[in-house]
This record gives sequence, structure tokens and C-alpha cells, in this order.
Amino acid sequence: MLQPSVERLVAGIAPGSLVAVPRDYAGVAMTATHALVAAGAHGLRLLAVPTSGLQTDVLVGAGCVDELEAAGITVGEAGGGPRVFDAVARGALRLRDTTCPAVHAALQATEKGIPFIPLRGLLGSDVLRGRDDWQVVPNPFADDEDPIVLLPALRPDVALFHAPRADREGNVWIGRQRELATMAHAAGRTLVTVEEVVEGDLFADEATAAGALSSLYVTDIAVAPGGARPLGCQDLYAPDHEAIARYARAARTAEGFAAWLAEAAPLSPAAP
Repeated sequence: MLQPSVERLVAGIAPGSLVAVPRDYAGVAMTATHALVAAGAHGLRLLAVPTSGLQTDVLVGAGCVDELEAAGITVGEAGGGPRVFDAVARGALRLRDTTCPAVHAALQATEKGIPFIPLRGLLGSDVLRGRDDWQVVPNPFADDEDPIVLLPALRPDVALFHAPRADREGNVWIGRQRELATMAHAAGRTLVTVEEVVEGDLFADEATAAGALSSLYVTDIAVAPGGARPLGCQDLYAPDHEAIARYARAARTAEGFAAWLAEAAPLSPAAP
């Protein structure tokens, strides 16, 4: 389970894979993102849970992504993702619009082992116009007219995120970021980078058990100190807002993005 390097961790993410990634402040695997770019990843389908930012913009800008499903893409306070917007405008990226509740509900359907799930809040929205995979049907339990939207279950091929620590048993501390557990429960494989691997069992301690993700849902782990930078990692380090702003300025043009990528942080050292 413990991989010797981040490169090895992401090596099995094949073209066409549906890869679930978290919000910018929920545990983004940026070192793994650079590893994917360096490996020439392509043809990926990204699922933002439920929004994304820097990670997705970098992967799209590097040509790794063919399709994106997201409720929103923003790079810090700098606004929308410049490489995502450019790719959509050029027709190089298929964008599947969604909402935050829709993403969570569809992942929870897979969690529950059901093929679809109802959601009411989409009714009357323009989002429905672009989603022929969502169905508006009559509520079978209502006596009067009562439409409801049915969403097919979302099952990512891979969930990819960064966390503060894992133990030698393969359990991962995710703390308050419970959507990471939903991602892991729904995904075929869960790949995690962590700041460190600690001794003991996270589930054996009352102080850590409630915030731990069981190794049953974790496929592989690699150690990557600082693996979320320039984004933050829970209470360990804060986002580098100036670095994020520099990215947003550079990525306004393809040339600026290429220069930023060439100077991007190197991969973290291999796990012990």
C-alpha cells in the first residue's frame, strides 16, 4: 500500500479515468498533480467534489484533461481558472455543468449501492438543460403533480487527495474534511499523498478515530511533505495566497502558463 514515490502512486491513472478531486481547501494533492503532468497524463475526466481550482486549472492547461464536471472553478481570489476558460472557449475541453448538492448526492448514491438518487433543488434551474443524463420524473408517492430529478450514481475510477498523515495500517487522517470519505467510499481506487506516516493505529485512539478514513477504502499511499502547496493542508500550513495569485496572473496566457509550469516545484522525496 505504501508506495516508494508519488510518481509510482499516480502511474496507474490511465487515459479515460474519471478522477475525483476535492476543493482547494479540503486536501489537494498538488505534488501528485505535478507528477501526472510530468508523466504526460492525457484523456482524463475530472470530477470536482464539488468545486476545484488550481489543481484542475494546471491539469487542463497541461493538456491532461478531456472532460470536466464541476460546480465551479476558481483560483483563489483571482477569479475563474484561466486555462479552463481558455480550453472551453477553444473547444478543447468538454464541460459538464453541475451543482454542489448534485455532486454530493450522486457520490452518496454509489456509497449506498443504489443506481440513482432523487434531488429536488435542480428544478427550475438552467443546469438541467445541459444534462441529458439527468431525468425529471413524477414522484411515484405523490397524489398530485410533483416532479423530481433523478441523478445517476457517480462512481469515480480514482479518488485523489492529500492528507496530513496515515498510519502503518493504511488508515488516513482526514479530520473535518468528510467529503474525502465520500469520495473514497464511491471510488474504485483511492490514491492518497500524506505529509507523514505515523506509528500506531489511528482508530485505536479516541482523539483520532472519528477523523480517520479506514484502510478498507485506501488503495495506495505515498509520502509527500508539503504535498498540497501552494494550497493549504488543514491546520498544518495555510495557502500561499501570493503564490496562487502569481499563478493566476501567469496562466492568463499559454506562454505564461508554460513558463510557470517549467518552474513548478519539484516532486517531494520518496517515502521511507
